[in-house]
Amino acid sequence: MSTLRLSTTSYLVMGIVALRGPSTSYDMKRAIGHSVGFFWPFPHAQLYSEPKRLVEGGLLEVTVEEDGRRRQTYSINPKGLAALREWLADPVCEPMQVRDVGELKLFLSELADHADVVTLAREQVRQHTERIATYEAIEARFGHREDVAERMLPLGLGLAMERAALDFWRDIEARYAAVVTPGATPTRKRRIKADRAAS
Repeated sequence: MSTLRLSTTSYLVMGIVALRGPSTSYDMKRAIGHSVGFFWPFPHAQLYSEPKRLVEGGLLEVTVEEDGRRRQTYSINPKGLAALREWLADPVCEPMQVRDVGELKLFLSELADHADVVTLAREQVRQHTERIATYEAIEARFGHREDVAERMLPLGLGLAMERAALDFWRDIEARYAAVVTPGATPTRKRRIKADRAAS
């Protein structure tokens, strides 16, 4: 294998090129934006720098248009495909990571007004409802195609997680909305009042 240090982005770039065939950085950006980008966000600028690094490492090949915009089109070679398959064969031992600002704010919500938690929950409900609609549209468009069946598998997990999150935030909204009296000034948690009284 190459001595080039490979990151998850490296394997993603090689994988997208292997699945799509010869691709420009723009092609990769569009493909990822409609698929992997839903669960693996990263700076898209890497899609312009990383392919060039992989070419230098001998894992991708590039052809450049002789005229016009001189677009660069990348293809995976046998060495790159071997490196990709070796990575795919390794089991994932790292725990799943979730970086959710909504959950972080909820963890700290005893410092907030009840009305603020209701607002947070309602916004989360809106976002998860929209994401479910997006996923269901993708499922309706591509779910019947056998040529992309494996690529559709993560969508099932995505839908399950989004539906669970939607149920969770609906419950939070209902719970906190029940203690907010319309027209009254929202009260902070008793614990905050006790802290202030003691200070």
